Amino acid sequence: MMPVAVTKGDSPVILGLPHGGTFAPDALLTRLNDRGRALSDTDWHIAQLYQGLLPGVTTVEATFHRYVIDANRDPAGASLYLGANTTSLCPTTDFDGLDIWTAGQEPSADEIAAREAQYHAPYHAALAAEVERVKARHGVAIVYDCHSIRSTIPFLFAGLLPVFSIGTNDGQTCASQVSDAVATPCFATKPFDAVLNGRFKGGWTTRHYGQPGSGVHAIQMELAQRAYLAAEAAPWNYAPQIAAPLRAVLAKILQSLDTLARSGALTP
Repeated sequence: MMPVAVTKGDSPVILGLPHGGTFAPDALLTRLNDRGRALSDTDWHIAQLYQGLLPGVTTVEATFHRYVIDANRDPAGASLYLGANTTSLCPTTDFDGLDIWTAGQEPSADEIAAREAQYHAPYHAALAAEVERVKARHGVAIVYDCHSIRSTIPFLFAGLLPVFSIGTNDGQTCASQVSDAVATPCFATKPFDAVLNGRFKGGWTTRHYGQPGSGVHAIQMELAQRAYLAAEAAPWNYAPQIAAPLRAVLAKILQSLDTLARSGALTP
């Protein structure tokens, strides 16, 4: 299976989807324990959630699971959230801090390097190519990084996660107009709740690509899965009726970003 699937569009907006894939090689699956093989930390149905919301949007989607390698982590292995619980480039635990590998079967340093070359690098090569293509066409590009997560994970954060967690690394990865275009609908829509640069400030993708001075803006959206799944547990069924209000807000956000980028207001 190819590690990345790309749909090219003519919008200045690019959707990155690093965590929706569920592929893992059979040889790797046999080394995961029962907990790991459940793949519970997937951004379930994230591509379906965003499908059709913005005509002409470009999508770059990882097909592999984050337990193979995490496409939203620094390939050098550096932590993005110093002092906070998180998972690594090739996770050894799940979001609850529990082991996902059979004892003695954790990936070695050489294996991690091989996975980086086979999966992580092709995903980011494809994303970088789309950023350059879109920027050449429009003068600017907006990388909107799509994520979702269970609403309650004590190992990672206290309490109930807001439906919308927006990350710009404290304003460094995009112009304020981009942040406002995303945040304003989120904070204005009831009964949804939102936070800007809270527990999730943007992963490696957002921080790596977000160079607003050069015309590339990046922002991360972490969604609480209660807003679109039937239940936050296996079998992780997508619920269209539950998702409909969320999709309406997301459509408004993406259209606002598209209009903003086409207006020339973000041109360096």
